Amino acid sequence: MKKLLTVALAGVALFTIVLSGCSTGVKVFTEPGQVVNTGVNQEFSIALGSNITTGYSWQVAYDSKVLSLVEKTYKEQNNTGKQIVSASGTEFFKFQALNKGETRVTFTYRRPWEQPSAQDQTLVFTIDVR
Repeated sequence: MKKLLTVALAGVALFTIVLSGCSTGVKVFTEPGQVVNTGVNQEFSIALGSNITTGYSWQVAYDSKVLSLVEKTYKEQNNTGKQIVSASGTEFFKFQALNKGETRVTFTYRRPWEQPSAQDQTLVFTIDVR
């Protein structure tokens, strides 16, 4: 069920991602299968469909020696500025590359107050800093 919801949200979020990525000048990535190539001191964003009004959100783990999480934001799909219960949106994670190397950023979609379980959806992005 969670996977189906996430896939549906990803399609809806794509439109938001394209608009947001164009206005900030920071590259936005949405597919965990692609390698994110970046340089030291450059910024990039990872955008994932989400529905934080249900309590679920993307929990992120990364190597702080290679990357710094600059900003985490949420943009609701309805663009009203209000978080309407059960309305979907997109979570944006803006990183800055600190040092050269290859690393992984792992996202787990779950309620942060609950214990991790095998039901949780996990996405892994490979980051190559040159």
